[in-house]
Amino acid sequence: MASGSNAKFDERKRKRMESNRESAKRSRMRKQQRLEKLMSEKTQLQNQNGLCHERIDSVERNYRVLDAENNVLRAQLAELTERLDSLNSLTRFWVDATGFPVDIPEIPDALLEPWQLPCPIQPIDASSGMFQF
Repeated sequence: MASGSNAKFDERKRKRMESNRESAKRSRMRKQQRLEKLMSEKTQLQNQNGLCHERIDSVERNYRVLDAENNVLRAQLAELTERLDSLNSLTRFWVDATGFPVDIPEIPDALLEPWQLPCPIQPIDASSGMFQF
């Protein structure tokens, strides 16, 4: 009888070991699948990160161009303001020296506000691909 119970014990031990092997195999497979999924997500995030860096670089380049143009416009404004102040000063000097008023024609609004177009607004055709960042 002892050998019969040993055989049963050995059989249970063998089945348990086989079950453990299968469980470990399934666990390794799940771990491998999870690793593959994470690697795929990593690649996707790296690609998105690269696109974000490209967009940021593009916006920075556009900003630098606009900033340079803005600086030029500020310098032009300062120069024109200085010229206008000089002309006003000369005009006051003329009036004070001669006593004759200077007839200065009215300056058209279009010249004072060049961003206001004197012509009707025309539609501008644009495609979505024109403004990529």
